[in-house]
Order: sequence, then C-alpha cells, then structure tokens
Amino acid sequence: MINKVRTKLYCFLLSIFIILIDQFTKYLIFYNYKILVNKDFLLFKLDFVKNYGAAFNIFSGSRIFLSLISITFSIILIYLILRKNNLNSIDLYSYSFILGGTIGNGMDRILKGFVIDFINLNVINFPVFNIADISINIGFIFLLYSIFKNKR
Repeated sequence: MINKVRTKLYCFLLSIFIILIDQFTKYLIFYNYKILVNKDFLLFKLDFVKNYGAAFNIFSGSRIFLSLISITFSIILIYLILRKNNLNSIDLYSYSFILGGTIGNGMDRILKGFVIDFINLNVINFPVFNIADISINIGFIFLLYSIFKNKR
C-alpha cells in the first residue's frame, strides 16, 4: 500500500516537473524570442509560433472548446492516478506524462489564448512543437507499450 502511495506521489511530482519545465521554456521563448529564434542546433532550431489550435493546428480558434478539453482530460487523469488502484507503474507514469503536458498546454490556452510552440525539427518537415507536446507523446508511447505488453 505504501509503495502505491509513494508511486502516485512520484507521478504527481513528475507532472509538476513537466509543467514547470514546459512553462519555463515557453517563458524564455516568449520574452527572448528575438535573441533565441533561428538558433540552430544539430537536430532542431528554435522558432516562435503562436498555436491557436490543437495538434497540427486543428480546431484553430476554438479556445474555449480546447480549454474545456484540457480541463476535462486533466480531471480524468488526476482521477485515474488517485483512484485506480489496479494500475501498474507504466500506466501511472504514462498518465503523469500526459497530465503534465495537458496542463502545460492548457495553461497557455486558458491564460494567453494560444499555445507557444518553439521546437522545429531540422531532419524532417514536422509542425513546430513544445515540451508539453513531447511529454504527451511520451505518455502515449508508454500507454501503447503497456497495452501491447498486457496482450501477450
């Protein structure tokens, strides 16, 4: 029982860490974009994009709808982490990554009206993204791994 409580605490701490890193990097880009934009690194360059939609800019201009989706998913994820006792550690951590990313982008959407994206890949033509997007994708990869692992 204590291990489950400790794991859930670690999951929330992971989510908070992701939110803090996400918001800090967005803050840096937002207030220093003239200095940081077009800085080229090996695999990516820094950009500054105001994304008024969701992934791949779908639902662009639907701030209220997307904000409600963020809030709803955050509540569901918090419930799953707190109340579902039959979840394994991979599921808990996957929900934590998704929660951190969802809250990070949701905060932008609610407070600013747009999500700040700034990572632009050099190796492939891909939409500009941010730390919260990376976190959400890591969470989904963990979930897929867990699903395939449990089906065997």
